[in-house]
Amino acid sequence: MAHLKTQQTNKKLGERKAWKFSLIRRLYELGLQEKDIRNLYRFIDWVMILPKALEAEFWQEFKEFEQERTMSYITTGERIGYERGKQEQGQTLVLRQLQKRVGELPQEVRGRVETLSLEQLEALGEALLDFTTLEDLLNWLEANQTT
Repeated sequence: MAHLKTQQTNKKLGERKAWKFSLIRRLYELGLQEKDIRNLYRFIDWVMILPKALEAEFWQEFKEFEQERTMSYITTGERIGYERGKQEQGQTLVLRQLQKRVGELPQEVRGRVETLSLEQLEALGEALLDFTTLEDLLNWLEANQTT
């Protein structure tokens, strides 16, 4: 099927991308084992070559498809727990990095860092590479923390 659709879509690369996605999605829907899916996927990928831009679109769609498949089995409570876990890991990592970078953090500053969203923690994780003093951290918090 991959070879046939590649021939049929010789001048219709957008259609080829759609067929490639459809064929790979069907591998999952058929309930094949992971090893078999990987081997068949390699063949489909080898036969149904796409230009770089369409390949990037394909991968984005495929990534979303895989996330939907795995997330469909997770309850709301589990999803919330997963998000909290990511948040706590981010806080722990950033606090450790800050302590190494600027020294012991006062409890009030630790508390402010602990109230940051995951996105803010990620931004702080990048910004702290330029910090040399506690004052740098306080300035960053003042500029980026919403109260």
